[in-house]
Amino acid sequence: MKILLVDDHSLVRRGMISLLREHFKDADFGEAENTKQGLNQVIRTSWDLVIVDITMVGRNGLDLLKDIKIHQPSLPVLVVSAHSEKDYAVRALKLGAAGYLSKQSAAEILVSAVRHVLSGGRYVSPTLAEQLAGSLAGGTPDASHSVLSNRELQVLKLIAMGKSLKEIGAELALSEKTIATYRARISEKMGLPSNVDLTRYAMRHGLVE
Repeated sequence: MKILLVDDHSLVRRGMISLLREHFKDADFGEAENTKQGLNQVIRTSWDLVIVDITMVGRNGLDLLKDIKIHQPSLPVLVVSAHSEKDYAVRALKLGAAGYLSKQSAAEILVSAVRHVLSGGRYVSPTLAEQLAGSLAGGTPDASHSVLSNRELQVLKLIAMGKSLKEIGAELALSEKTIATYRARISEKMGLPSNVDLTRYAMRHGLVE
């Protein structure tokens, strides 16, 4: 059994590997610190599972998920992120993720999710399952931010955190001009012209603390 972990924090990777080794003693583990390394590993080596973080410098984990599904459609990918489920879980599942797990989850939940996905299943938390059921039943209308791309949602959250275009560009390894373009698209799609409007929306919908 071979499991690849893609996360830009080495301590997180090592911690997860240490935990999983206790429960999957026959597993071999690989590491990648960014999406480019992760995709190269997927293309070069056969894996049974890839565990991916969302937030990384440059291209994010959802970008990697899309790439993996192009090159290895049947390879299960478990997304593990510090972002709350309501931010990215549905997006990840729609892109083909085998599951979505918060980094705040207990260790035994991670082990259970990995075991479930390795056996061919899909993992969602009870809270997310309820959210998905409500959405399918038509009980929960799509929020305005559902029309945003993954990158636009990322920029929206950073704007709402009070960061300047320059700071956002530095964090995402993009030019200030590119961030300004994303900012304009977000405002147009959501009908919210100012940063104040965007921040209020993000806070009201729990996209930022």
